[in-house]
Amino acid sequence: MNIRKLAVLVALGSVASGAAFAHHSFSAEFDAAKPVKLTGIVTNVEWTNPHVWFYINVKDEATGKVTNWGAEMGPPHGLQRGGWRRETLKIGESVTVDGFMARNGENRMNARTVTLTSTGGRPGQTLDADSSSREAN
Repeated sequence: MNIRKLAVLVALGSVASGAAFAHHSFSAEFDAAKPVKLTGIVTNVEWTNPHVWFYINVKDEATGKVTNWGAEMGPPHGLQRGGWRRETLKIGESVTVDGFMARNGENRMNARTVTLTSTGGRPGQTLDADSSSREAN
């Protein structure tokens, strides 16, 4: 095998192992013993593999402080099978998210369900987030 072929194989192996390493199990990152339910305003949606993420600003009613939370859902193809589309979550709309908190205490969660609370014609619609939290059951 010449050095060029070897270099290509090493590079491909690095990319493949990096992608596999980037994916995680639910229990490695989230805590099934710490359920959380948050209502907030959508600030960003990242419709990418291996998981769709969206972010919401959550206002603490007691202090008025606003905190941005990230919510992990399942992969795009799984969400699409469940009725999701790229445009399902809109920036500026209100949603309620049920899920589980991150183990490391960051403002991140694994979403189980997302309830659309202020969207034109769909208020109250709850969608399955097709998340890895199913492992926790």
